[in-house]
Amino acid sequence: MDVQIHASWKEVLAQEFQKPYFPAIKSFLMAERAAGHVIFPSGPNIFNAFNTTPFPKVKVVILGQDPYHGPGQAHGLSFSVLDDVKQPPSLKNIFKEVHADLGHSIPNHGNLTPWAEEGVLLLNAILTVRAHSPASHRNCGWETFTDAVIHTISLQSTGVVFLLWGKFAQEKVGLIDQSKHAVLTAPHPSPFSAHKGFFGCKHFSKTNTLLQQMGKAPINWAL
Repeated sequence: MDVQIHASWKEVLAQEFQKPYFPAIKSFLMAERAAGHVIFPSGPNIFNAFNTTPFPKVKVVILGQDPYHGPGQAHGLSFSVLDDVKQPPSLKNIFKEVHADLGHSIPNHGNLTPWAEEGVLLLNAILTVRAHSPASHRNCGWETFTDAVIHTISLQSTGVVFLLWGKFAQEKVGLIDQSKHAVLTAPHPSPFSAHKGFFGCKHFSKTNTLLQQMGKAPINWAL
């Protein structure tokens, strides 16, 4: 099937788009809409992470679970919201850690697009959600697809830093070849768990150190 996704991803994921589960995702989303449900993010933004960070540019992967389920929040990048949207609690905690780690000012917006443009793949494991219903699109097929994305990065790239925050993300570690990539783990930045080790993890400075050790330019985490 013809998927509106950056050509570099269309090439490396071509086999996934031909597997039966992928058209089944489309059918599921069409049925959701036919039933009158609002789906986030909007259609053009479902693959925003891939279109903003082409496959050859991926240097860092930050894995989220599923999109924000409130109106206007999700735009296809994990943890990110658009400029005029209030920062969700987990994102506020991410900015607090960036500030504590690197001294960067906490921004007055929550748009992480500049990170994505620098090579940070802001990937949710589940790419869509029903409005006001978290995890409502779990097991519709997205996890199969995003597992394949992680495995493809592991297989076909070298020297990528994976940031796995929380148990859900850390369950993906088996998809990553740690002989050629780096994995950093910490509790989730949610207010329920950030104080258990996300604060003080220094993942942003550690990521840049690892990238430089692998001959890559560091990420500018300032926004």
